[in-house]
Amino acid sequence: MRGLDPEASESVLVLQGVGAPAAGRRRRKPRKPDGEAAPLRLTRVTAIRAFARFEGEEAAARWLDEAVEAEDTVEVLVDEALELLNRALHAQALASANPSSRSELSVEDAERILLGFGSGEETAAGRFRDARKVDVGPRSSRRRRRDEELRPQERVAAILGGRERADACETLLLRARADLDAGRDREAALQLRVGLEALLVELKDALADPGHEEDMAALQARRSEAGEAANEVLSGPLSPERRDRVEELLKLCERVLRRRRVLKG
Repeated sequence: MRGLDPEASESVLVLQGVGAPAAGRRRRKPRKPDGEAAPLRLTRVTAIRAFARFEGEEAAARWLDEAVEAEDTVEVLVDEALELLNRALHAQALASANPSSRSELSVEDAERILLGFGSGEETAAGRFRDARKVDVGPRSSRRRRRDEELRPQERVAAILGGRERADACETLLLRARADLDAGRDREAALQLRVGLEALLVELKDALADPGHEEDMAALQARRSEAGEAANEVLSGPLSPERRDRVEELLKLCERVLRRRRVLKG
């Protein structure tokens, strides 16, 4: 799998069903509920870095030992695999024209994550010469600190219980972040434009805080940059300079939202 750039590195994505019933075996009559959960159907996803071959098994084993000991390295490798998978899911959603298709997954969706190495035949079959289980879910230190700061479960309960309303800008800016991280710069610029406009209205007097007022003033002063980026992508790709500005504006919007969530509890 490659991007549109012909010089881009080549990666391979393999998806295999695990635990699914054999083909042709279908229940003709529903069975009475017996309190037992049905067997879980899983998909094994193998992301193969075909562009990064090892000179031999000894070099591969050394790389694996070093990689699993460094949390930052593990997160980079897992994020790289997720980006590859999400590109495929996004392409599938577009090709099927199905708005309910799952087009984004995160590490929290994984039952387990392995880092490993093997021959071309082994990895194509979802097997490894050697592999290690890694933890990059909510228990990893960086994600744990973020969750402790934002207390997402408390807010979920507040929204579902009708005690708090989710702002439109939150949804729009989340989509902008997902698009930007996935390399969909044009979509990100368009989402940012409307997300920023919504944020300036919805969070205008959300906090009596100097930092909030300063950031809101900066966004108000730079709102034209979001419009210029959106206009640019209507006729072509986003320039590197304009993408940097989109990234800066999006981070500033995210900081405003994060501060509001932390200070208001």
